[in-house]
Amino acid sequence: MDAPVNVIEVTAENVGQVGFFCYMSQRKKPGFALKLAWLRERFKEGLKIRMLQLPERGFIEYIPGEYAWRPVLAKGYMFIHCLWIVGKSRGKGFAHLLLEQCEEDARKAGMNGVAVVSSEGTWLVGKELFLKNGYTAVASAPPAFTLLVKKFRDAPAPAFSADFKKNAQATGAGMAIFRTDQCPYIEDATQLYLEAAEKKGVPGRVVALTSAAEVQAQSPSAYGAFNVARNGVMFSYCYLTDGQMEKQWAEAGVS
Repeated sequence: MDAPVNVIEVTAENVGQVGFFCYMSQRKKPGFALKLAWLRERFKEGLKIRMLQLPERGFIEYIPGEYAWRPVLAKGYMFIHCLWIVGKSRGKGFAHLLLEQCEEDARKAGMNGVAVVSSEGTWLVGKELFLKNGYTAVASAPPAFTLLVKKFRDAPAPAFSADFKKNAQATGAGMAIFRTDQCPYIEDATQLYLEAAEKKGVPGRVVALTSAAEVQAQSPSAYGAFNVARNGVMFSYCYLTDGQMEKQWAEAGVS
């Protein structure tokens, strides 16, 4: 790390002023308001956000495992939702710094360790960062998810909590968009998929997951916070550009 940097702890008291990193310049968009309301409830459950002070850009969001908005069984562990270092702040050791602060909070709370779901795709950090920081892979899920843990003591490891294939199959024909308010980008992503389904003449519906328990039980992928199933098969878990959307439609056999 080139020089010391201040880390801001986002709380229920200051979140309206300092924001939560994502959508900082788009506070009038629906996604910002939805995430803000979601956070105000999660702070009561022990959620924490720590942000690098500008001009450095990055943050980490984590919560006690029983309240994780990912399909995991992680009670007794701190669970990381998001870790993101952006632009020129990358490569300076800030991810390690934020991980250390999360781990310190977990130790102070007497937890068994820290857990996280990574992805080699998008919207989540790849597993290499965590492996380099002492985490161990304990489970994997398609298409490219890994559940990792850093234990502080001997304890049962976290595990995935849902039958992803069964949950996707249960959606039946058409497009089912599973959504939460955990990420401010999800509102735009939901509208994009609904519009795409309408253009293709495919029935589309939204399945709102409004609690950690629903995410842990009903998610059709290891991401949990946002998933799209088509004709009972997992289709996507992230925001796509128009070009990427067309490619996925083609691969799915939709003209």
